[in-house]
Amino acid sequence: MTTSPTTVYPFAKVGLPAPDFKLPSTKNLDTLDETVSLSDYRGKWLVLFFWPYDFTFVCPTEIIGFSSSSEQFKALNCDIVGASVDSVYTHKAWIETPIDQNGIGPIQFPIASDFTKETAHAYGILNEEGAANRGLFIIDPEGILRYQVVTDMNVGRSVDETIRVLQALQSGGLCPVNWKPGDKTLG
Repeated sequence: MTTSPTTVYPFAKVGLPAPDFKLPSTKNLDTLDETVSLSDYRGKWLVLFFWPYDFTFVCPTEIIGFSSSSEQFKALNCDIVGASVDSVYTHKAWIETPIDQNGIGPIQFPIASDFTKETAHAYGILNEEGAANRGLFIIDPEGILRYQVVTDMNVGRSVDETIRVLQALQSGGLCPVNWKPGDKTLG
């Protein structure tokens, strides 16, 4: 099936153009006036991940984990954007709250506000309560969705597995189970 980068699909689907987005973000934490959009990351890989709400329990472990590994992602020509349905003001408060007080502290990537919930809906992860499920999406430099995983609210995602999958996608080969960089591909 041939697709055009401008073709619109009702939900995110691997192998097709990722749903576009333009969201308020914490890119400039002082003014909160900078947006993030899919087009900002054209020419780079992007990990876009959602969590249900700020100031919850599993979410900070994921965000801090991705932030701690941001240099590994950068070395792979990959940026990270996090998102929830909370406002940018809630995101800012969470970033400015110390970790020992249920905050996340400074992080190495922007957090987007999907306050209208349109992006979570487009990516197929908006639940009945109006929160985003834990969805993680890897989008290639051409804007094509190459990987997605959605987990239960109680289960955090693995940064190491995300890096491994990104490396496998970048290898260009057929990667068998448990493939790691340096392993042979199947083709």
